[in-house]
Amino acid sequence: MIVETTGLTKRYGSHTVLNGLDLEVEEGSVLALLGPNGAGKTTAIRILSTLTRPDGGSARVCGHDVVRDGAAVREVISLTGQYAAVDEEQTGRENLVMIARLRRSSRSAARARASELLERFGLTDAADRRVRTYSGGMRRRLDLAMSLVAKPRLLFLDEPTTGLDPMSRSTMWDAIGDLVRDGVTILLTTQYLEEADRLAGRIVVLHHGDVVADGTADALKSSVGGTRLDLVFETTEDARRAQSVVGGVVDGPTVRVPSDGSALHLHRVLDDLRVARVGAVRVSAHRPTLDDVFTSLVLQGVAA
Repeated sequence: MIVETTGLTKRYGSHTVLNGLDLEVEEGSVLALLGPNGAGKTTAIRILSTLTRPDGGSARVCGHDVVRDGAAVREVISLTGQYAAVDEEQTGRENLVMIARLRRSSRSAARARASELLERFGLTDAADRRVRTYSGGMRRRLDLAMSLVAKPRLLFLDEPTTGLDPMSRSTMWDAIGDLVRDGVTILLTTQYLEEADRLAGRIVVLHHGDVVADGTADALKSSVGGTRLDLVFETTEDARRAQSVVGGVVDGPTVRVPSDGSALHLHRVLDDLRVARVGAVRVSAHRPTLDDVFTSLVLQGVAA
């Protein structure tokens, strides 16, 4: 495992942010930490990247203890925070060369690495413009490029696409996907459930510092129920008549019927309605989304 934590805790005064976090991340994988604001996602990232010391428990990254061997951890990781950490008065190329030189690369090696990353992230045409002229999406791509100067084994992405428009977000997702194919391990936090669904092989949901769910996107979706059919009728009375035939739950003019997701079940429901002479004006299949998972888990946490 490239990341291992056992009983990791962090408190600020009387407020517990992490409550005994146990976490393992396999090398070459993408793990997403989800949770509402204050769930402990960023705190976990800060501890694993040696920016914050835990109050209890242990954490190891690439076999190095994050407290005792912080320098060794920093040699193999990189972090992209919620806001682009770029120098706006320098050009994109100068930002990258600066980071490479700080990593003790020679001047020629630094310039070569900068050119490679500028091309990789589609910034070659803007390479010699000051960063203050860049769009938000370009800054985030440059920020990600700067995180890769040293070729880390593990990359922490703390809400990497916050504030980006849909097109820029999609571009960032493509770039992150390329990194995964290159073998970089990624641990990301995000507020965008679609982002976790698209990028992460495994999702861990935090709530009040506790892990409340852990699994693949498909497994988590299945945990809140299977596919259902939404049958919409002209009136609530028609919906009640349909319910007496096909079962399910009435919600106004809609009947929600549990389904196995098969075409056979759909045809059977429609045949039963035709025999009963009550026709739906619209039929749709609904599969649980990560939004459903997130809402369900948070509501359970609040109720507890």
